[in-house]
Amino acid sequence: MPAQITGLLGRLQKSVREFSLAQRTLALIGVAGLVLGAMALSTWASKPTMSPLFTGLAASDASAIVDQLEAEGVTYELADGGSSVLVPADDVYAMRLAVAAAGLPTASDGAGYSLLDDMGMTSSEFQQQVTYQRALEGELSKTIESMSGVEAATVRLAIPEETVFVSETADPTASVFVRTQAGGALDSDKVQSIVHLVSAGIEGMSPTDVAVIDADGKVLSAVGGAQQGGLQGSQTAEYEARVAGNVQTMLERVVGVGNAVVTVTADLDYDQLARTSETYTPAEGAPPLSAATSAESYTGGAEPATGVLGPDGTPQPATDGTGEYSKESSTVNNAVNKVTEQVTSTPGAVRRQSVSVVVSADSGAALDMADLQETVVAAAGIDATRGDVVSVSRMAFDTTTAEAAQEALAAADADAKAAAQADLIKQAAIGAAVLLLLVAASIVMARRSKRARREAIDLGAIELVEAAQREVIEPAPTPAFALPPAEDPAKAALAAKRDDVMALAADQPAEVAEVLRGWLVGGRR
Repeated sequence: MPAQITGLLGRLQKSVREFSLAQRTLALIGVAGLVLGAMALSTWASKPTMSPLFTGLAASDASAIVDQLEAEGVTYELADGGSSVLVPADDVYAMRLAVAAAGLPTASDGAGYSLLDDMGMTSSEFQQQVTYQRALEGELSKTIESMSGVEAATVRLAIPEETVFVSETADPTASVFVRTQAGGALDSDKVQSIVHLVSAGIEGMSPTDVAVIDADGKVLSAVGGAQQGGLQGSQTAEYEARVAGNVQTMLERVVGVGNAVVTVTADLDYDQLARTSETYTPAEGAPPLSAATSAESYTGGAEPATGVLGPDGTPQPATDGTGEYSKESSTVNNAVNKVTEQVTSTPGAVRRQSVSVVVSADSGAALDMADLQETVVAAAGIDATRGDVVSVSRMAFDTTTAEAAQEALAAADADAKAAAQADLIKQAAIGAAVLLLLVAASIVMARRSKRARREAIDLGAIELVEAAQREVIEPAPTPAFALPPAEDPAKAALAAKRDDVMALAADQPAEVAEVLRGWLVGGRR
């Protein structure tokens, strides 16, 4: 080991030994903090960037993919409740190929038109029909699963077989089972989207032939187009909220925010009615479609025995002795207009609604209640012939609860803000104290190290170097005659020190030069 490193280590050990207990503790804490920071930085820098390998996986597919990754020795992470698998960004494409080679994931590719790829040439007509129906069901299921809020979907089709032995073929029907994501729900718009998506994908199927059921067993849409109670209630609530929101927005512009309360109750008609009517009217000015005229006559010489029948059906004596008889008839078919009307009423029409509005007495003291009621009637779309009711009143609001809640919220916000500030100040004080301790420890260590370097130089060496410089610059006069030198112990010690300095300069020239430079700089000061 070089002498410079050995000397540095020796001085460091000596400085550490001279530390007090508090200084050693601070130094140990500083070293531990530096080591932990270096380890955390190294861990963060060496951590790979994770990218999604697959998302929206079923539990069985996620388990199989994890087993495959463990067999390959690739690190992974699970996200989104285990439905997403993350791997290092450099291994994404390689792992996708490896997992696909293993036939994974199976849940997303187990149904659909890919089933038709495995059909053999010897498949029967029944097998072809069943496989094609399964493919349609799989494709529709995957399409519905791609909608936001839908976690899984299953479609079952009932397609009647085409045959020449029946005159009328039943319409195809479909049932859709939907499981929503946690905390999600299907509104009426999404239900109608699913119904129209399935009906449009099957030939001859109408939207009224699709049933939609959720994971809770609620029928969202039944065959025949009838909407169930759950969906009807949601549609009614949406209508009431929309009307109340319109009126509330209008009143807030007039009396201010929080000074009006609006309540809407609506009765919607969910009965579906289909009516067919035919109307016949004569066509004025149009020529007859057809006309027929017939004439009949008879001439005879003898008098009838009983005569002819009269108006009341009794025989009458003949008045004409000649026995002649004639009859004429005509038939005319006039043009008639025919109108056939088919009317199907859509569910959701408003049967009756009532709107109740209460305005604060303080804010609405200067308002004309009649004008305000007319404004509410126009904003809510009130129809008097339908039996709608509007009630607008002015009352004093009880604001004690709101004020108490506001004060409680303000106090909670103030406490949270004060706690956050105190925590921030505490952390800043701790950080500043640690930083000051580290700086103080560094300064103490630097001073002790400098003092140790200065004390390590023997003062005798200084005197020896100065004496050597004086001898070189100002040589002593040579006496006329010299006696044999007597052995002087001081000179012997000085000579020994000179030899040590020369040896030190030969072994460690850099350090000696640094010491001399320090002396020169110190002397100039």
